[in-house]
Amino acid sequence: MAKLKVNPLMRGLLTVTWMATASLVAVAQPVPYPGAQTPHGPGEFVVRQAEGAPTLSIGGTVVPYKEVTLAAQLPGRVTYLAGIEGDKFKKGDLLVALDDAELLAKRRALLAQMASADAQLRNAGMQYSREVYSPRSKTPPGGMAVPNLFDQMFTRPMESFMGERSEGAEISADLYASGTQIDQARSALMALQAELQALDSKLRDARSIAPFDGVIVRKSIEVGDTMQPGQPLLTFADVEYLQVDIDVPSRLRPGLREGMMINAELDVSHERVPVRVAQIFPMADAQRHTVKVKLDLPQGVAEPGMYVRVMVPDFSATERGNPIIPASAIRYNGSLPGVYVLDDQGRPNLRLVRLGERQPDGTVNVLSGLRPGERILGDPPPGVAAGWSSGTTGPGR
Repeated sequence: MAKLKVNPLMRGLLTVTWMATASLVAVAQPVPYPGAQTPHGPGEFVVRQAEGAPTLSIGGTVVPYKEVTLAAQLPGRVTYLAGIEGDKFKKGDLLVALDDAELLAKRRALLAQMASADAQLRNAGMQYSREVYSPRSKTPPGGMAVPNLFDQMFTRPMESFMGERSEGAEISADLYASGTQIDQARSALMALQAELQALDSKLRDARSIAPFDGVIVRKSIEVGDTMQPGQPLLTFADVEYLQVDIDVPSRLRPGLREGMMINAELDVSHERVPVRVAQIFPMADAQRHTVKVKLDLPQGVAEPGMYVRVMVPDFSATERGNPIIPASAIRYNGSLPGVYVLDDQGRPNLRLVRLGERQPDGTVNVLSGLRPGERILGDPPPGVAAGWSSGTTGPGR
């Protein structure tokens, strides 16, 4: 029997070809997500349970750490507006100014009245000093020389001797009258000073000043608008530090405490970030039976007004297993998440689910909509639809 001779070069090429074919076969095998059960078919995964305390996904809104609405305190026309939405300002910067020409005119008139009242006060003081050093009771009355001299030499001394006149009482009465004029002049000046303070307060109300460093997030006016007291001018906020505002069901309140760290998921990027419980309101809403909670966000991860899902632990519930699925199996119909569940014939059917916390290994907790043991598509292709299954054809095809 003749032996078949094989060229060594051909033998090496055959060996390399066989090894490459084996590698491609190994790569083509589906790789399940961490912890998943063995798939029953290509792209299929069996829903399993994850043990541990459940969490609830509660939607919230990103809000600024500090936010104020500046409103008009007096009627007037807008003469100055510092900027538009997004412009940054420092504490103490002028944001809005109303027309204050009438108030300034009243202030000048009031200052003139205060000058007159101050002159009256000084005059009353001088009259009091004169009464102390040169009493009017000792001043002889005016008239002809001889009657005036007779009155000084005989009439007044005789009245004092007979007790019909008391110079001390007359001096005291004149001093009291002069002191009363001083008090009246001082009171008039103080009243004008109080009016000036009230007028200056109105002048301050005509100018809206930035209470802290921040930006204009919303403006409701333009230069030239006529305002009335109470109308909003603009909204000013500090957006350097942001918070998440959520309403937590009352039964979850005992599981939260200030300073506690939990997870949140941004709606825009689906990124998970840690948040800190900053404030828990002391009273629940009487109608919705929820408690308002504010949580601190890391800097630079979101913008005011964005939607955030906060994973709140439900420590009040008994520990139970939640179904978990790979994140690649989730498809969104608008904002509603869903997965394709395979029936007994292997046809996919879209089912809406309620999602919980996203895990670091790429899986997601399912709060409702799935049961452990059900089969789903791990990564549905773009053309998949309810009632479609791979490898099947319709009638007549």
